[in-house]
Amino acid sequence: MQDLSRRGLLTAGTLAVPLALTSEAQIGSQGGNSSETPIELPPFKADTEQQSGPPPAPRPPDERVGFALVGLGNLAVDQLLPAFGSCHKAKVTALVSGSPEKARKLARHYGISETNVYGYNDYGRLAGNRDVQVAYIVLPNGLHREHTLRAFEAGKHVQCEKPMATSARECEDMIAAGKKAGRQLMVAYRIQYEPNNRHVRDVARSGKYGSVKLMEMVNVQRQGAADQWRHKRALAGGGALPDIGLYCLNTSRFLLGEEPIEVFATEYSTPGDPRFREVEENIAVQMRFPSGVIVSFISGYDSHESRRYRVHLPTGWIGMDPAFSYSGLKMEEAHAEGKIERRSQPAIHEKNQFALEIDHFAECVMRNRTPFTPGEEGLQDHRLMEAIYQSARSRRPVTLRAQDKRDAFRGPEPETTS
Repeated sequence: MQDLSRRGLLTAGTLAVPLALTSEAQIGSQGGNSSETPIELPPFKADTEQQSGPPPAPRPPDERVGFALVGLGNLAVDQLLPAFGSCHKAKVTALVSGSPEKARKLARHYGISETNVYGYNDYGRLAGNRDVQVAYIVLPNGLHREHTLRAFEAGKHVQCEKPMATSARECEDMIAAGKKAGRQLMVAYRIQYEPNNRHVRDVARSGKYGSVKLMEMVNVQRQGAADQWRHKRALAGGGALPDIGLYCLNTSRFLLGEEPIEVFATEYSTPGDPRFREVEENIAVQMRFPSGVIVSFISGYDSHESRRYRVHLPTGWIGMDPAFSYSGLKMEEAHAEGKIERRSQPAIHEKNQFALEIDHFAECVMRNRTPFTPGEEGLQDHRLMEAIYQSARSRRPVTLRAQDKRDAFRGPEPETTS
């Protein structure tokens, strides 16, 4: 069977396996022994040097939340499986794949029992596996809804890759299913957990350089083979916008804490390019926010890789170049002091972005807390993307309903992100 991975096209029928709700596994039942308390080590750096913080205090393996990776494409294999080695509260305990040989090989590499390796035809057996509390959906976008609903039917919590689905309606179905099952749903917006981006957010909102006026963002890359799933509308939901433009859309909302009240967009695809028969190649978007901030971003599928953003304020600016990447992020900052402009490159000790978001969701599962990026956050992005596509089709601005509440669709702040 072909693998149902985010990076590999797939074919599979509907599962008919009955799924039963299971009670929550005994996670952290031994947690009263303060296993999370850091070990104390004497300082060896001067106070003027950057401090690395307390030593890690990972939970013992038997107290961690068990995750099943659903889909074993590039993201899962290259990034997520290694990231669990940096997690303090989570562990990978099961694999779901349409490629049995690959799944068994990865299970051996990462010490996962072969009895916890599943195909898509027996996905429903997760219901009886007490080693698994969370299903992490890492599939093509068009399959997120189906496999999220099945995970909830199996009594599992769900962490879902972004974009959350291919439409706002699918997102609404996923949210409703989670509430019905009494299980948590989190969308994997790693940028919102990454320390450098969180620092930019804090500076932008602090008033240090005045109120934000403008924001510019770029996320472009060059696509390869035309027959990959990202170029098929049914599986991807769109082209550059939901794949990489979403980083600009979601990050701007995260940095400001506001929701746009107007969007205007234009898109273009090179005629005759087989990669863009079904999805857009390039898109340019302007968004206006209630405070008056204007955000402009471009995203494209046939330009050499470039990922950056900058937040403009009256007496300074701050941003990232590169931004949005899995690693190697660099912050930039400048401000005026009379006739002098001072520039700097603030550096925060790099953390594995995937481990941060996975551990946050593990904590939410342990404590029955709403995650910082719940399904409602993913739903809002889909509503905005649908408005952006509407504007591109009509070549007119689209007005949106104002949101009075700051950070309207996010849950409580993560306890630890740096």
